[in-house]
Amino acid sequence: MFLLDPLPFSYDALEPYIDAETMHLHHDKHHQTYVDKLNELVPQGGDLEKLIFSDNQKIKNMAGGVYNHNLFWKFLDPKNEKLKLDQKTIDEFTAKSLALFGSGWIWLTDKFEVLTTPNQDTPLITPPLSPNPLPLTPILCLDLCEHAYYLKYQNRKKDYVEAFWKLILSPNL
Repeated sequence: MFLLDPLPFSYDALEPYIDAETMHLHHDKHHQTYVDKLNELVPQGGDLEKLIFSDNQKIKNMAGGVYNHNLFWKFLDPKNEKLKLDQKTIDEFTAKSLALFGSGWIWLTDKFEVLTTPNQDTPLITPPLSPNPLPLTPILCLDLCEHAYYLKYQNRKKDYVEAFWKLILSPNL
């Protein structure tokens, strides 16, 4: 059985960039729904990373939703050491975030590749952009589905992405 891990920080820990109401809705409602639906589909539980590769699209989607959100909360945790990124990487991440149409995620991998995935897909199932065939390991991600930012930012995705960088790069959080 899969369980929703508690947030590693308080709901208001990311304010003013991400508000407590959005965090509550995003974690306790959206993320919980992925966990609940995955449990309905795979009541015996299993290896989340293996389920991402399932041939069953519903299982793949729910497993991806759980996996992606687990990483998202970890990367947003203000107690984490701040990443040191060059401006080129930040600019590429931002540009690809703003260019993504519809729901999805943007990722920075251990190979410093910036890629987007639709819906709840993950970089684990996405071929690398470089010729290196090794699997990609996410070191940063941003949920670009509207539920992640719509309460505070409405249709202003650019403002949400800029706020994300303040969270990720600020030494004072």
